[in-house]
Amino acid sequence: MQQSEFINLVMPFKDKLYRLAKRLLVSKEEAEDATQEVLLKLWAKNENMGQFRSVEAFAMTMTKNFCLDRLKSKQAGNLKLVHSNYRDENTSLQKQLEAEDSVSWIEKIMDELPEQQKMVMQLRDVEDYDYDEISEMLDMKPTAVRVTLSRARKTVREKLMQKHSYGIG
Repeated sequence: MQQSEFINLVMPFKDKLYRLAKRLLVSKEEAEDATQEVLLKLWAKNENMGQFRSVEAFAMTMTKNFCLDRLKSKQAGNLKLVHSNYRDENTSLQKQLEAEDSVSWIEKIMDELPEQQKMVMQLRDVEDYDYDEISEMLDMKPTAVRVTLSRARKTVREKLMQKHSYGIG
């Protein structure tokens, strides 16, 4: 596969790779490094790209595995969830601050979820993958993906309700 073909194939989803890496790793720099490493590995495998049903799913799986390996080599306590691309210019400042606060609380709650629930929630609710794609990426049965996502959402919902009921989390 030529360089231009590779770029056309991989570049449309490189931002998803980065967001997944950023979700799992400590910093923006770590996520950028991880994304670059995965892209280099994909380039090294570019002759065999035709054998994969979904290059995107394969790349997301590579990113997940690379990040988890990196985390295993570091202290797992350093995980930090950073995902706040929520912006709407039409909302008032108060509503925007409330939305940012809610996003911040959801990030904190998601950060406390078990790794598998965090991954499934990221892939489904943030990256918008369907259940079959997530199932393939995480090597889980589609039913297990649905149950895991349901449990993750339930935990997030319950903790958010607690926070709003009591004022402080």
